[in-house]
Amino acid sequence: MTNPYILDPSEIENESMRIISYELNGKTWDEPLNSIIKRCIHTTADFEFANIISCSEGAAEKGVELLSGGADIVTDTMMAASGINKRKLAEFGGQVHCFMADEDVANEAKERGITRAMVCMEKAADMGKEMVYVIGNAPTALIRLDELIREGRASPGLIIGVPVGFVNVVESKELIMDSGAPFIVSRGRKGGSNVAATICNAMLYAKGR
Repeated sequence: MTNPYILDPSEIENESMRIISYELNGKTWDEPLNSIIKRCIHTTADFEFANIISCSEGAAEKGVELLSGGADIVTDTMMAASGINKRKLAEFGGQVHCFMADEDVANEAKERGITRAMVCMEKAADMGKEMVYVIGNAPTALIRLDELIREGRASPGLIIGVPVGFVNVVESKELIMDSGAPFIVSRGRKGGSNVAATICNAMLYAKGR
């Protein structure tokens, strides 16, 4: 039985990871995917993430390379932006962008009758940078991002596509898996902004091991 009186934050995390490793029956993956999956389980207490996290070949390694090389992140929610370790990202020279609250984004989305998340993807693409796209909430962001890739307007360095929900969620992830861009997705309905931030942080911390 776990000691109910562990109070030190580092001890709590270490004990959590020990329990996760134990309940996975010793199953591991190559790094950095191993850390990504275990941190997703740690964040959600849901062992299904061991089966639903899917990566294109070399995507996790590329994410580490991009972030440690100073790439920027664009995300679809302030929750994900808040959860990403911006201090660590800044050490590498990168920053996080979230355009969801921008007035120009809200106005354009209303005029065109589309979601703000879709306009955010356009705004990010127009920055002309190779970025890590981190989508934890809005499947319409993935749908528009797929269109932008096919139009030749966006060239993501990596897409983390883990929106949660019921409408367009599964379909949007499948689009990204077929887009030709490097991806890390949570297949099916599960995911969320907390999972999106967790995946980013796992890659940011990879250089510290």
